[in-house]
Amino acid sequence: MSSLNPASPMARQVANVWWGMFAFATLVLVAVSAIWIYAMVRKPRETSEQEALRINRRWVIGGGIVLPSVSIIVLLIFGIPTGRNMLPLPVEGEQPLRVEVTGHQWWWEVHYPDSGVTTANQLIIPAGRLVDVAVTSADVIHSFWVPRLGGKMDMLPGRTNVIRLQASHAGVFHGQCSEFCGLQHAQMKLHVEALEQSQFETWLAARTDLSYEKGAPAEAGQVFSDRCGQCHRVAGITDGNRAPDLSDLATRPTLGAGVIDNSSEGLRRWLNEHKTLKFGNGMPAHDDIPPQTLDQIADWLETLAP
Repeated sequence: MSSLNPASPMARQVANVWWGMFAFATLVLVAVSAIWIYAMVRKPRETSEQEALRINRRWVIGGGIVLPSVSIIVLLIFGIPTGRNMLPLPVEGEQPLRVEVTGHQWWWEVHYPDSGVTTANQLIIPAGRLVDVAVTSADVIHSFWVPRLGGKMDMLPGRTNVIRLQASHAGVFHGQCSEFCGLQHAQMKLHVEALEQSQFETWLAARTDLSYEKGAPAEAGQVFSDRCGQCHRVAGITDGNRAPDLSDLATRPTLGAGVIDNSSEGLRRWLNEHKTLKFGNGMPAHDDIPPQTLDQIADWLETLAP
């Protein structure tokens, strides 16, 4: 999560600007401290009123106008090109991959429009390729931020902003909503993973036109269809669109947008304790569902892998 450990050209430029600001601020602090100490220990000397006014005028002009103006100009010289490189400007050659990310309280909907693939709480991208991430919000203001890959971008209801990312190498990175969005703001995490181009194409192809024919068995299937399926989509089984798409649930590393590991034990705990694990989330309690039925649903959910 450290923006000072960049893994992309954009993030490296952001880190360079930060280090430059840090170095300059340190110099200013040292200079001001030295002047303050000198003023405290030096012997007073007699000055005329006119000379005192000239000295005061120099400090006001030099320290209050010239220094801030030069500092801002230098910062803009370095900062504007850095911000420009994260804009979705036209490029020659291979075009950027477009990914649409929608923020919800408190999870991420991730859609690949060119292939029709939708997943949740994970952003899988090809390493080395430009990626234009179009971000918006379904409810309140969120903010998209993957510290090691680039800057932040606000996610506003009714508006789409675009930020450009590019992972320098394959690896796992982490994203986080960086705009306070409610009780579980801190638990709105995004798994970001860069794959080699061939691996990414395999990942995407496995989810393109994905469809299941067999739902959960017996009573578990009916319960899932009547209750869970009203909000959750499982390709070929249910068409809910108010909650995370579960079509590739078994392949995701976490549940609840980073709240708990996606394991057999974690999945059962999530189904039984989600109101405690992530207080305020929109999924209703399952207290009225028999434990054995929840276990059957969990067993079936573990099979949802392309």
